[in-house]
Amino acid sequence: MEKLLKSNQEQAVASWVNYLNQVRLDGLLASFASQEGNLREAISSVDEAIKKITLEIVATNRGADKGMHGFIAEIAEVGVGNARERIFGNADVYQWVNNNSPVDMIRNGIDIQQKFYEQAGYQTLRAITNHMQRYPDYVPNGGKYQIPLNHFETIKKLHSMSPEHAGKFLSRSGEGPSFTDWQNVDGFFNNGSIRIDSFEPSKLDYRDVQKGVYDSTLQAEKNSLRSTDQTLRETAYQRSLPKLQEGAKATVVAAVVEGGTTFFLAVAAKRREGIQLKEFSAEDWTEVLAETGLGIAKGGVRGLSIYSLTNFTATSAAAASSIVTATFGVAAQAHKLRSGEIDELEFIENAELVCLEAAISALSSFIGQALIPVPVLGAVIGNTAGTIMYRAVTTSLSKRETALINRYREVQLVLDEELAAEYNELIATLDSSMSSYLTVLERAFDPDIRLAFFGSVDLAKEMGVPTEEILDTNDKALAYFLD
Repeated sequence: MEKLLKSNQEQAVASWVNYLNQVRLDGLLASFASQEGNLREAISSVDEAIKKITLEIVATNRGADKGMHGFIAEIAEVGVGNARERIFGNADVYQWVNNNSPVDMIRNGIDIQQKFYEQAGYQTLRAITNHMQRYPDYVPNGGKYQIPLNHFETIKKLHSMSPEHAGKFLSRSGEGPSFTDWQNVDGFFNNGSIRIDSFEPSKLDYRDVQKGVYDSTLQAEKNSLRSTDQTLRETAYQRSLPKLQEGAKATVVAAVVEGGTTFFLAVAAKRREGIQLKEFSAEDWTEVLAETGLGIAKGGVRGLSIYSLTNFTATSAAAASSIVTATFGVAAQAHKLRSGEIDELEFIENAELVCLEAAISALSSFIGQALIPVPVLGAVIGNTAGTIMYRAVTTSLSKRETALINRYREVQLVLDEELAAEYNELIATLDSSMSSYLTVLERAFDPDIRLAFFGSVDLAKEMGVPTEEILDTNDKALAYFLD
C-alpha cells in the first residue's frame, strides 16, 4: 500500500507538470490559429482598398489628374489603418465618409479631413485655412487635419524652430525647407486659430498615393503586414516557452506534495508500531521530520527534473517520472551495495526490479491518462490499476511456472544459436556468389569491345539465358537484327 501511494503521488506530480505544459501548448496553437485569421482579415482590408481605388476612382477618372490622388489617399488610409488594427485582432477604426462633406473619414468617432498637396507649406496651409473659414466649428468640435506623413514631419520641424535658428540654418536656395516655408508655418500658427495638435500624419507619404504608384504602395503594405504577423507569432512562441517561474512553481509544488506524502507515511509507520500520536517522543518526531525533509528534497528534484525532461527533451511526463523514480531507486541500491548490505548480484537484481516497476508505473499512467483525459486523475487511476495488475501477476507465478518459463528461455537461446550459424553460412554463400557475379559483370562492361562481347556472353550464361538465345556468333547477331 505504501509503495502504491508513493507511486500515485509521483505520477500525480508528473501528470500535473504535463498539464502545465499542455496548457502552454494549447495556448500557443490557439494563438497561431487566431493570428492566421488576423492576417487574413488584414490582407483583405488592403485588397478591398486596391479594388475600390481601381474601380471607383481610377476607372472613373474621379478627381481627374489634379484631384485623383486625394481620393486615392482617403481610401488607402482607411484600408491601411484598418489592416494595421486587424493584424492585432482589433476591430476596424476607420470609416470612409465619401459624401463631399467637411469630413473625409471618421476614426473612432473623430472627424478627419485630409489635405494632400505636393508642397508641405503654403498649399497645404492655405487649403486648411479655407476649410476652417467654411467650417468654423470643425476644429472646436474635435476635428483633425491629416496631411502626408513626410509633410507633417516637415511642418512639425519648422513649427519648433525659433526665428534665429530658422534664419541661420534654413536654405535660401530652394533645396529643402526654405526660410519662406518657415515664415508661412510660423504665421499660420501664430494667428491663434489652430494648434499643431489639430494636425496628424497620414500613414502614407504624398508620393505613395499617386495614380501609377498606389498599387505597389499597398502591395508593400501587405508585405509589411506579413512581417508583423511573423513577429507576433514569434512573440507568441517565445511566451509559450518553458519559464524559470513555472519551473520553480513545479519544483515547489512537487516538493510540498512529496514532503506531505512522506510525512503521512512516516507517521503511519510509527502508528503501525503501536505508538499513539500523543505518545510520540521528541526522537520520534525528529525521525518523522527528517524523513519529511528528505521527501521535500526528493520532491523538489523530481519536479525540476520532470519539468526539464518534458520541456527540453522528447520525453513524456510519465516517462520522465519513471526515469527520476528509477534514478532514486538505483541510487538507494548503490548506497546499500557500498555499505555492504547487499552483494553485487543483489544490486543488479534489485536495480532491474526498480526500473521494471518504474516502467510499469509510467506505462499504466500513460494509458490511464489517455483513457481518462482528466488532468492528474487519469494518471493516478491508470497507475493504480497497472501497479496492482503487475503485482498480482508477479506474485501468482508458482515455482513450476517459473521453471517452465526458464526452460522455454533456454530453448530459445539454443534456437538463436542455430539460426545464427545458418545465417552466417548463407551470408558466406551469398558473398561467394556475389564475387563471381561482379567478376563476370566487370568483363561484360570492359572498355575493350572484344572482351566486352565475350564478357556479355558469359554474363548471359551466368544469368541462365538459354544457349540458343545468346548472340555469341556474328551469324546469330546479324540474323537477330536484320531478319
